[in-house]
Amino acid sequence: MAAKVFESIGKFGLTLALAGHVVNSALYNVDAGHRAAIFDRFRGVQDIVVGEGTHFLIPWVQKPIIFDCRSRPWNVPVITGSKDLQNVSITLRILFPPVASQLPSIYTSIGEDYDLSITTEILKSVVA
Repeated sequence: MAAKVFESIGKFGLTLALAGHVVNSALYNVDAGHRAAIFDRFRGVQDIVVGEGTHFLIPWVQKPIIFDCRSRPWNVPVITGSKDLQNVSITLRILFPPVASQLPSIYTSIGEDYDLSITTEILKSVVA
């Protein structure tokens, strides 16, 4: 009698644990100041940008790619030559946020680790 009760409790517990795992894998959080682009295994990167909060996705099919959309500083130190062949050391500080509506195209063309790589060349040309 007691064995049947414990067996049914075990089956119920296993079912509950599996259901909890599926629900947990279907939820994701987007923190304040962040946005998410959705990657779908069948359709690629979706054009939808998801805002802050808790959201649902299809487990094992969709994956959120979370971007920081706050203004963040980026320092670019450059040592370059001037017109009269003197070495000049310049540091440029840039504050930039990504455009939230363009996050899917940023992820598709550049990736998660985007930065302002052309800034160094432009800074050198301005000094020269």
